[in-house]
Amino acid sequence: MSCSLTDKAWSPYLAGVIIGLLQIPAFLLIDTALGASSSYVTVSAHLAALIDTGVNGIDYASKHLQGAKNWWQVALVVGIAGGAWLSSRSSGMTRSGYSPIWRRVIGTRASALRFPMAFAGGFLMLLGARIADGCTSGHGISGIAQLSIGSFIAVAAMFAGGIGTAMLLRRI
Repeated sequence: MSCSLTDKAWSPYLAGVIIGLLQIPAFLLIDTALGASSSYVTVSAHLAALIDTGVNGIDYASKHLQGAKNWWQVALVVGIAGGAWLSSRSSGMTRSGYSPIWRRVIGTRASALRFPMAFAGGFLMLLGARIADGCTSGHGISGIAQLSIGSFIAVAAMFAGGIGTAMLLRRI
């Protein structure tokens, strides 16, 4: 099984092992688990603090304003997006007949609703992640690695919700 940066797709087994092994330095070096949803809270809290200093009085926001520890998730999310872009460029995916999403969307009747619906769906997912105190990566990778009962329940609920939504949309 070979894997190079120019492959169209990496082995999901190899990628899964690499992501799983990232738990070790995350816990040893920064004493925290992998996850992504808190990065949005960190950035939002800092932006809100620029406008209104009263944000410090809100417990939920103030814990994301303290120290550099919260910024590692921001770097992780930026790295995920940047890595995906770099991977698509190095594998030739953007040059081999795969048009960028906006070229496929513009010109269709559904294009006027696609982006607002995607934004609303993303917002609801992020809201749910914050209510559940973690996102799919936080619960699915880190929480299960720690044998957290709450994470097992959260991941089961995520899969059930995804399957139910897929079945509903398939009927429509």
